[in-house]
Amino acid sequence: MKRNLGASDRLARAVLGVGALGWAAALGWSSTAAIVLLALAALLVVTAAAGFCPLYRLLGLSTYHPERTAAVPAGRTERTERAGQRTRH
Repeated sequence: MKRNLGASDRLARAVLGVGALGWAAALGWSSTAAIVLLALAALLVVTAAAGFCPLYRLLGLSTYHPERTAAVPAGRTERTERAGQRTRH
């Protein structure tokens, strides 16, 4: 599976999944609405953890950007980092 979920997408899915789980608990575990919410919560949390969404794959969507890593400070790219290293003496 190739990643297709970016960090903000994964965070949103995790938060919504936990919220759906809490809502299901508030409704009572055996109600139909709670069971639907539990299924939704599981789907959201699993896709967030895996970084992959099958529906995004089918639709050709991706929010994952591998060039955005923690190794390069925000607002800078590898190219600007390398250029800065060349000009420093």
